Amino acid sequence: MRVRSWSYAGIAATPPTDSDTWLGLSAEPLPVERAYTWAVRPECGAVVLFSGTARNHSTGRADVSELEYEAYEEQVEPRLASLAAEARRRWPDIVRIAMIHRVGPVAVTETAVIVAVSSPHRDAAFEAGRFCIDQLKATVPIWKRERWAEGESWGLEAQHITEVESSS
Repeated sequence: MRVRSWSYAGIAATPPTDSDTWLGLSAEPLPVERAYTWAVRPECGAVVLFSGTARNHSTGRADVSELEYEAYEEQVEPRLASLAAEARRRWPDIVRIAMIHRVGPVAVTETAVIVAVSSPHRDAAFEAGRFCIDQLKATVPIWKRERWAEGESWGLEAQHITEVESSS
């Protein structure tokens, strides 16, 4: 499996031409429509696209105005690659997988993360898409800071990073 590597220079906005796996971080707005279009393939009857957006509230806080994401860049790529490989192992019919996360400031309503999965059938696409976003949040070292009128802090629901869940 060939995996697209990236940098913060916005390269995540360009899909790979030599791989069916598109992984990245971007300090620029995420290419939601482009990820969907890239995932569509003639042999696939299903594309599941998850776009996680910044919302104006969190647990116990009703006035969030902005999020800011930081990443341990050297560990993001190998963990996303491991996650994509595990998804392909569990659902061998998957054709394309995209997982792209934003870093830096993200305004309310902007997309913070994209997961797109294409497959010949919807069950595999839905299951793999859910697995990918859940495992991305649990295993990839990306942290969120919330800003609101009275201050800022790291997200109240931050979690410790774990290893990709393997079914073997």
